[in-house]
Amino acid sequence: MPTFSHFQTPCPEAVNSQILQMVVDYLSDISAVALPPSNLLYNVYQYAIGYEVHLYLAALDGSKGIAVELLVATDDDDPEQVLGFALYLPVKDDPQACGVAYMAVRASHRRRGIARALLARVRERYPQVELACAVGKVAWFEALGFQVLGVRGPQVLMSTHDQASDGLMGVLDTAPIYRSLEVRQIHSYLLQKHGKRAMLDAEKQRDRHLDQLTRQAQALVSERLRLH
Repeated sequence: MPTFSHFQTPCPEAVNSQILQMVVDYLSDISAVALPPSNLLYNVYQYAIGYEVHLYLAALDGSKGIAVELLVATDDDDPEQVLGFALYLPVKDDPQACGVAYMAVRASHRRRGIARALLARVRERYPQVELACAVGKVAWFEALGFQVLGVRGPQVLMSTHDQASDGLMGVLDTAPIYRSLEVRQIHSYLLQKHGKRAMLDAEKQRDRHLDQLTRQAQALVSERLRLH
């Protein structure tokens, strides 16, 4: 079993860099946009999600005015190696609740109960855990005691309780990331490399993909709520 470490202050740079690498490598798996690598906009979203998680990790020092906590699983045999993490946000005015913003497990160590153990430890601290996930992961979370509450964009909102917390969760405004110079530079590079038509096609593919995910989420939520 891995070793679990809990952080409420900034963690070592070696841990940060491995978490950021995981986030970028597993974009399709953990991002709400969930773009496939074949989409030409993939690099834009890789940069954006990496930068967003970097900001959350930096917010552990309290400078952003939001509460952030981090749980990290490391390898017993190689304590320097991060096997998985859960980045979660305690809910203001509700000491029992938190929301998981990002969670990932290294591909080489999946199906070994690490994600399950991460969530169990988060629940020990906050009995009410909320998160949004892709339709394909709903059954897995249901098996862990999560319930479907509703739709959040292209994802399904789930909780360990049968209704959402009334408290507020401090989240970072990610819009400025997509307006940043770096994102514009990546976009310009892709435009030069692939041409305007190809980039417009990539945007249409992304929009169709998001519409499809949203419809799937709505259908699943309707079905689950009808069964209850």
